[in-house]
Amino acid sequence: MKNLLEVKNLKKYFDKFKAVDDVSFEIQKGETLGLVGESGCGKTTTGRTVIKLYEPDGGKIIFDGNDLTNLTPREMLPLRKKIQMIFQDPYASLNPRMTVGDIVKEPLIIHKFPKDERDDRVNKLLKLVGLNSEQAGRYPHEFSGGQRQRIGIARALAVEPELIICDEPISALDVSIQAQIVNMLEDLQKDLGLTYLFIAHDLSMVRHISTRVAVMYLGKIVEIASSEELYSRPLHPYTVSLLSSIPIPDPDKSDLRNPVALAGEIPSALNPPSGCSFHTRCPRAKPECKNLDVKLQEKIKNHFCACPFA
Repeated sequence: MKNLLEVKNLKKYFDKFKAVDDVSFEIQKGETLGLVGESGCGKTTTGRTVIKLYEPDGGKIIFDGNDLTNLTPREMLPLRKKIQMIFQDPYASLNPRMTVGDIVKEPLIIHKFPKDERDDRVNKLLKLVGLNSEQAGRYPHEFSGGQRQRIGIARALAVEPELIICDEPISALDVSIQAQIVNMLEDLQKDLGLTYLFIAHDLSMVRHISTRVAVMYLGKIVEIASSEELYSRPLHPYTVSLLSSIPIPDPDKSDLRNPVALAGEIPSALNPPSGCSFHTRCPRAKPECKNLDVKLQEKIKNHFCACPFA
């Protein structure tokens, strides 16, 4: 299977704050890569740097054979049709002064779709995400959170992208609506041949939607494997702790859960620990972890982990 996206040694620093530090991964055409980790670990910054809303400070971004790393905004414009983003907050990401029809139509105008096809395209997109053409003249405040996120998805689909970066697209929604949105994203992926980078902290939902999962800690990826492999056989102690914290809805079985508590707080990315950045909280840490240059290594076939003692 061909890689649609390759990210190599990506870095994004804000002054001395290492938000993304030497991150590498690839996404094959048609698959979903889930990116998980605690709040502040760099997931969203990774997504925004990949789409070049932030300029990278190092590494390479290769999309469909094109090196995006040093392209100017003008040079990026033709490629932006192929890479779109669904934002986390459906309340902040839609312009309250624009009608829904104008919001969905805006990418069509920017990318010079034929004028006589735009209105018809907007109506088809609204129908595709479970809305109707009569709602095109309304404003965002007239819709619920779930409906607003559907509008954001329609906008992302407007220019027929190949890769969509989903930046925690369900975290601001009611639990009852989250499954509807995820199921719709899965259906759209099958129907339109889409590829997703799915950023989230809901580990149960990530398992459901993802082909493979990457676990991020303090600006670095510490483990990557297929979804089934990672959830059934986590290798990195941070992944083990994350998965052990997933709530079990059945009260009769919840006592069987054995959470792995981590010591202390996440260190500051302004002053990360030397060696393995997880050693200050790791239940398996050894003295030499303070000085190790830790890299992702293939421990099992297609299962990569950044812990020499995993």
